Amino acid sequence: MSHHERDNDRLKLEHAIYADLARALTSTLDLSQVLRIIMEKVRDLLKPRNWSLLLMEPDGQSLRFEIIVGEGADLLKGRTLTIGEGIAGWVARTGESLLVQDAQNDHRFCKRFDEICGFTTRSIIAVPLKNKGKVLGVIELINRMEAGYFSDLDRHSLETIAEYAAIAIDNAALFQQVRRLVITDDHTSLYNIRHLYEVLDQELAEAAVKGHEVSMIFFDLDHFKKVDDTYGHLAGSQVLREVGMLLKELVRPGDVPVRYGGDEFIVLMPRTTKEEALAFAESLRISIKTHEFLAEEGLHLHITASYGVAAYPRDASDKNHLVNIVDATMYKVKESTRDAVAGA
Repeated sequence: MSHHERDNDRLKLEHAIYADLARALTSTLDLSQVLRIIMEKVRDLLKPRNWSLLLMEPDGQSLRFEIIVGEGADLLKGRTLTIGEGIAGWVARTGESLLVQDAQNDHRFCKRFDEICGFTTRSIIAVPLKNKGKVLGVIELINRMEAGYFSDLDRHSLETIAEYAAIAIDNAALFQQVRRLVITDDHTSLYNIRHLYEVLDQELAEAAVKGHEVSMIFFDLDHFKKVDDTYGHLAGSQVLREVGMLLKELVRPGDVPVRYGGDEFIVLMPRTTKEEALAFAESLRISIKTHEFLAEEGLHLHITASYGVAAYPRDASDKNHLVNIVDATMYKVKESTRDAVAGA
């Protein structure tokens, strides 16, 4: 094949990949899917041995390896490097792309990741993911599979992919930020009722098909009005925030902690038996009871709560029934002993 034919073939492939990329990136606002699509197109066009996508941490001081493909990938996932460190760090700091043909002799190259992976980096392209002048991350490719070294043409191609990618990442991140605001209680940072009912629909549908239980804990703080009346609404608000912080620390991955309203809270526990939920509710009761609320304000208050526990499909036939049953169970505790856990 002549050089001219190879160039034509590459140009056709580039155009096809850019069209696929534009189509794919405008079809989703799911950030993880956006990142996966980007990395697939990088592989198809530029054929690196190792390639990674690093995202800027919220503090703007470091990059995190978000996606890594190739040798030693598992050893790098989640690791960070400071802005200015290594080739990717240099690109993030300057906002300029970089092609390095002899990485081992480049003063900007950081060898510690080669040492972690047992890998030898020769050629690198790194380009910034930049939108509206802001660096969102870096795409870094190491050692081309066919030629062994990357070219200026490869760098130009990656810059084009990065332009598409940066817009898509920014849009997906903005969507996630708005989504968080819509589903989060702004006072406690727990989920709100809207999100609870959305998740309930999904989890109960899955439970009906797979035959597992979905459990729910509903609790209400005891004598909370007395806190408001004695110490003021600001103190009461701080107590609710501290309950929210405790809940987020104590729940398992996959559990859904919710501020239901006022001083009422729910923990939705997918794929969890009623017995497991009762045990968790008891540990939660002890944690809240022994916590010193308003300690920074010098008050060191101890507060209890009343808990109800129920499970689908054992106790309830649908989401509204489940919420009503667990609410009624909690109120039985509230009207009798308080500071206790009861099952429906």
